[in-house]
Amino acid sequence: MQVLIAEDDTSVSRFLAQALHEAGYVTRSTADGNEALLLAATGGFDLILLDVMLPTMDGYQVCEHLRARGIATPILMLTARDTLEDKIEGLDRGADDYLVKPFQVGELLARARALLRRRVYAPARLRVGDLVLDPSSRTADRAGCRIQLSATEFALLEYLMRNRGRVLTRSMILEHVWEYDFEGSDNILDVYISYLRKKVDRGHAAKLIHTVRGMGYRIAADVVD
Repeated sequence: MQVLIAEDDTSVSRFLAQALHEAGYVTRSTADGNEALLLAATGGFDLILLDVMLPTMDGYQVCEHLRARGIATPILMLTARDTLEDKIEGLDRGADDYLVKPFQVGELLARARALLRRRVYAPARLRVGDLVLDPSSRTADRAGCRIQLSATEFALLEYLMRNRGRVLTRSMILEHVWEYDFEGSDNILDVYISYLRKKVDRGHAAKLIHTVRGMGYRIAADVVD
């Protein structure tokens, strides 16, 4: 497995490279945002470790440019910025996961393995009514029209569709889609459900995303709120 390390702190970059080498990965490192974008755009990597604070172009911009070009390589964002807003921004720009410094090697490798498993096993398309989601190409369409989704919106919609017709509790969704401690607040789920409804259901007579009062949410084509 080829891993690109984009980190401008020399000691951290060496630490990451050594840990990954010992785990059997092949790595290439860069300390520059523009170079990271050029390297990653070749599509020759299986995973990208991307620091937020890079010179010439920050990690958020690198991530956004890659997704705009259709580069679907899993991105694990690394940063000391640990606020909820920072995490949301990183995920919305296209990152697949977000790891706050300092971190343990074991957690880094576990998250890397999880992201690589998602890439290895290319799942089939998911369908609910006229909504189709393709996990392999990370695209979604409803009634033949493409829906533009952020990384977090995509993960949430995919989880709902993999459990179509099933009521998912708030805790189940938060645990699966978000692997972070939001300090006991789950309002972020309501925000993203609202985003999805605007993109998936607005303009369509048949609503697919449903609230199950006192329990959670479900996606189905034959349910009336």
